Amino acid sequence: MDHIESRAMAGKTLFDKVWQVHEICQNNEGQSLLWVDRHLAHEGSFHAFNKLAERDLPVRHPECTTGVADHYVPTISRTLAAVQPKVRHVIRQLIDNTQRHGVSLIGLDDPRQGIVHVVGPEQGLTQPGLLMVCGDSHTSTHGALGALAFGIGASEVAHVLATQTLWQDKPRQMRISIEGQLAPGVTAKDIALSWIARLGADAARGYAIEYAGSVIRDLSVEARLTLCNMSIEGGGRCGMIAPDEKTIDYVKGRAFAPQGDQLEQAVEYWQSLFSDADAQFDLEITLNADDIAPTVTWGVSPEEALPIDGRVPDPAQASSPGKALQLQDSLDYMGLQAGQKLTQIRVDKVFIGSCTNARMEDLRAAADVLRGKRCKVPGFVSPGSTLVKVQAEAEGLDKIFMSAGLEWRESGCSMCVGMNGDLMASGERCASTTNRNFKGRQGPGSRTHLMSPAMVAAAALTGHLTDIRDLSE
Repeated sequence: MDHIESRAMAGKTLFDKVWQVHEICQNNEGQSLLWVDRHLAHEGSFHAFNKLAERDLPVRHPECTTGVADHYVPTISRTLAAVQPKVRHVIRQLIDNTQRHGVSLIGLDDPRQGIVHVVGPEQGLTQPGLLMVCGDSHTSTHGALGALAFGIGASEVAHVLATQTLWQDKPRQMRISIEGQLAPGVTAKDIALSWIARLGADAARGYAIEYAGSVIRDLSVEARLTLCNMSIEGGGRCGMIAPDEKTIDYVKGRAFAPQGDQLEQAVEYWQSLFSDADAQFDLEITLNADDIAPTVTWGVSPEEALPIDGRVPDPAQASSPGKALQLQDSLDYMGLQAGQKLTQIRVDKVFIGSCTNARMEDLRAAADVLRGKRCKVPGFVSPGSTLVKVQAEAEGLDKIFMSAGLEWRESGCSMCVGMNGDLMASGERCASTTNRNFKGRQGPGSRTHLMSPAMVAAAALTGHLTDIRDLSE
């Protein structure tokens, strides 16, 4: 019996179960037409709305799309007057497009406003078993709740708006199992950076990822959101985690969550969403929790990461001439020396925010490090949503950040990508909780080091990359 036959006779994976429910038909090329349950649209959706306008098409199911202002919104104010005219125009387009087509909008002055991948789970728009799309690569975040969620391009966004469906090639499947127990100071961000560094930024290209194992079961829902968020940084099409009681408890009672008899029916379905014991994956990876340490990036890709007690790699020790050139290019851009201790790398600023690490658990973790202390470098904190901001202020976290010397901002994508004007100067180095450290990501010539919120807070206190475990001794 060959692999294809044996796979066909095996049990279903979590991904298979959700995909099959949403598959309408297949074309002659083997592509599947999928029904889309939830479509999230941020400011970048204006390209797709323009395509509809060119053909005089309506939004087919406006009730299935939710607009969220996040990428361009200012974090120093809640008024459009606080942003440049070009930025203001993009936000205005989202308002106009959603009003024209009867799409609900969580806009700039909405008390629910926030980063789309924080707002979705927070509002209960994200639920197990749904198929969700957004014109943003980090839509993989929503898979933490057992949804099949992935980013799409502008033409695909237009197709979803016009038809509520999407043509897709079915990806291969891989399972990353992490067994054991994480050591103190090790977080979901470290898991993500660790597996990407070990396997490579293209390791999951063409795959849907399922995360499993004892470590994943022990993670909180917010930590799972962080892990699935970074699936795309390893090349994955999406990241998923089977829903469990933590998931169900998280979703219950949220604004868009089912209620009453509908909730009972939904829970029954959610509890069926797991990979069968005999389900087969195209690739299986197992990692040991003992091998994961607090991790930081040193280069210009999430795969260029190492445990904080390591040293910057030496291109002379590279496995190939091509790899040596890549390492040297990264060192040159980052202004680092081969063999330099990571803890000797000084930073100019810190940033705590983004769809990766700006939820309550993240802010609490950073505040615990900063409580009663003073930072050596400036920076700011941008909560993942207005509701997160309100709760953080109720807990006094804003006062901890400000007393330590950091700015407390409004919610939004902010300096993750800098579309709203929150940028670093060329040559400046930032310890950041974001998901990408590409060249110029936080501003032309900027240098970004990715790490967990607690590690960013530690760097803020010392002025250099710091092992959080040393501060707790």
